[in-house]
Amino acid sequence: QVQLVESGGGLVQAGGSLRLSCAASGLIFGNYRMGWFRQAPGKEREFVATISQSGGITNYADSVKGRFTVSRDNAKNTVYLRMNGLKPEDTAVYYCTTGGSGTKPSDYAYWGQGTQVTVSS
Repeated sequence: QVQLVESGGGLVQAGGSLRLSCAASGLIFGNYRMGWFRQAPGKEREFVATISQSGGITNYADSVKGRFTVSRDNAKNTVYLRMNGLKPEDTAVYYCTTGGSGTKPSDYAYWGQGTQVTVSS
């Protein structure tokens, strides 16, 4: 079965950086578009970024464009989210996803358990 395991979250001060990782198994990784979403307390899960199967095409939410970078290493079955210039409003649980495409959570079939990112002001 498909498994996605996120790591790299933590507590960081505003303006700081983090890199999230998502290790995938149970699928032919290079065949799947990968995505990142996030969910803040009391809010709906929202789109952050996607990356195409080869890594050549990326898409970002306006709120993170220019600050976050999604990348992947198909040899390691891993997708990354580099987050720079973090703001308190970036505080959320970050989820890795695959098995679909688009910017809505319902577009995707598989999800990781999430990793908490907390940005202090």
